[in-house]
Amino acid sequence: MFKHSFYKRCFNFLNRQIFRLLFGRSFQFFGRKVSLVKPDIIFGEEYISLGDNVKIGSMCWLLALHDEREQGGPILKIDRNTTIGRFAHIVSVRSVVIEQNVLIADKVYISDNSHDFESVDTPIISQRVLFKGDTLIREGAWIGENVSIIGVVIGRNSVVAANSVVLTDVPDYSVVAGVPAKVIKRYDSELKKWMKVT
Repeated sequence: MFKHSFYKRCFNFLNRQIFRLLFGRSFQFFGRKVSLVKPDIIFGEEYISLGDNVKIGSMCWLLALHDEREQGGPILKIDRNTTIGRFAHIVSVRSVVIEQNVLIADKVYISDNSHDFESVDTPIISQRVLFKGDTLIREGAWIGENVSIIGVVIGRNSVVAANSVVLTDVPDYSVVAGVPAKVIKRYDSELKKWMKVT
């Protein structure tokens, strides 16, 4: 077991160094000790910033989609000391920012947009991408497995329970769950404890 984990750490270290040498300069910013393990798709890396010590698990899809009709380019920023699990899918057409010290589990979808489906005579894949709202995940948040976050703000040190779909802003120091996600707990600063929301 120890030998296996040692070899795996060595292999991942070499992968990080090779990725940095070959592709690091193509990103808007590529910090120190970034760990991007076996990414599946990275598109628009000139608009993507990865802060120091960011860790992203295998098979991620990072997409910063530049619309020629928009002034400037999209922002896809993941700040320092943030850890993201495997199979992450993060898409920005205007602004997706994940602040520092955020913990994100496997199979999480984060975006600032959705597909239009207004026309019933046109396949949805052929319809335009609609901007929904800037997406911001504030410092210290924890995002559970299989979560979808679309065009909202997740508050500081808040928790999004597994399998939730978040379509409205989440206040600081809150726990949300469900489809669509709703606040089920809040931290009471006077009582110094987490309280259920009825």
